[in-house]
Amino acid sequence: MEEMKEITTDELKNKLDAGEKLELVDVREDDEVAKGMIPGAKHIRMGTIPENLDSFDKDKEYIMICRSGNRSGQVCHYMQEQGYKVRNMVGGMLDWSGETK
Repeated sequence: MEEMKEITTDELKNKLDAGEKLELVDVREDDEVAKGMIPGAKHIRMGTIPENLDSFDKDKEYIMICRSGNRSGQVCHYMQEQGYKVRNMVGGMLDWSGETK
């Protein structure tokens, strides 16, 4: 199986600070994202990823985000098997020191 790509919260923050346009997807539950998401992230709950696959573009890379990096890792495995380019944000929002909104 292809190895899962990862990105640290610091790497992500540096890219965003540098103005890079990234596709961020937060897979947490509604009550979790209500407490703050990384600006620009799209919210698609983990359980609804399969029915939302056609809203993803196979030419783009998506960075998957959850609370600790566990659920987003599962989503990455699943999407990678479906042929999508994904990267897991290791440590999740627990490690995120940047801005949230």
